[in-house]
Amino acid sequence: MEDAINAAEGGRVSGMLFPTSLVGSYPQPEWLIDREKLSKQVPRVRADALWLVAPDKLEAAQDDATILAIRDQERAGLDIITDGEQRRESYSNRFATALDGVDVKNPGTTINRSGRLIPVPRIVGPIRRRAPVGLRDLQVLRANTARRVKATVPGPFTMTKQAQDDYYKDEEAVALAYADAVNAEIKDLFGAGADVVQIDEPWMQQHPDKARQYGLKALDRALDGVRGTVAVHLCFGYAAVVHDKPSGYSFLPELENSKAQQISIEAAQPGLDLAVLRQLPSKTIILGVIDLADMTVETPQIVADRIRRALGHVPADRVVVAPDCGMKYLPRQVAFAKMKAMAEGAALVRRDVEGTPVSPA
Repeated sequence: MEDAINAAEGGRVSGMLFPTSLVGSYPQPEWLIDREKLSKQVPRVRADALWLVAPDKLEAAQDDATILAIRDQERAGLDIITDGEQRRESYSNRFATALDGVDVKNPGTTINRSGRLIPVPRIVGPIRRRAPVGLRDLQVLRANTARRVKATVPGPFTMTKQAQDDYYKDEEAVALAYADAVNAEIKDLFGAGADVVQIDEPWMQQHPDKARQYGLKALDRALDGVRGTVAVHLCFGYAAVVHDKPSGYSFLPELENSKAQQISIEAAQPGLDLAVLRQLPSKTIILGVIDLADMTVETPQIVADRIRRALGHVPADRVVVAPDCGMKYLPRQVAFAKMKAMAEGAALVRRDVEGTPVSPA
């Protein structure tokens, strides 16, 4: 087990350079969820009406969709497999609304990353995780692939910014309570066979001052006592929702001091200046090389060129290859083709450098 953890922390899968993985989500089938309605929102509260399958058949249908997502990833050649988040209406709402202390019937409001007022979970009591939320998801994933697997959970800082606090009256206290719930979830996921657990913290980019004030403290509390490879994902928002993206992060080098071993970044669509990676010298970089705003499928050569741009700033054995963000909102045929091109592009660069001593960045 220790050898496996060390290999993953170095960005390798069984000694492989440039292992490939999704960030988390993959398009859900048209028969499972109303994709037209979904395309207009990123739900923060429950959105049960989106599901097209009767409640008594929904879990079985989600199992089927999960297996399809796993098979697509395997056929495309990915090395680290996720469940495609097929059971989720969004990356955060399923976990955030499953906790004690949250009134799901009478939501609150907050301003989203696009400046609009949206419904969010309303905190009315102590936040506690009453039971595992994504454990069965991980078990289904682990039972249906022999490859390495990654599970994803929303981060405590992001959930804090996506909630209305009517109980704690203190943002830091809210974040630390969420962190305890996330900590328990992560430990259960590793216990059930996860090779990597990813914490999604996109709102750290939106609120860098608050992230510096208490976000890192909450992140490290979520990782207290955790044994396993943890990634933190930062992005500028789904391409389907956020169209004008900045060319650089407002919060990224600060994660060098976190307990996480891997940092997942969006680089393709925003044309990120990859020199910033030099400020994360101990971290494996999950490098976003697929532009999710462009329906044109990248060629393997374009993907390879995007990977090579990073190698002037981070050594090859600290790079994992991924899309910029979740693929949830793409047409499935586009998502599959982009995923396949990503795997083939990583293979091109792997062949170039395999067996060549890797120099420090």
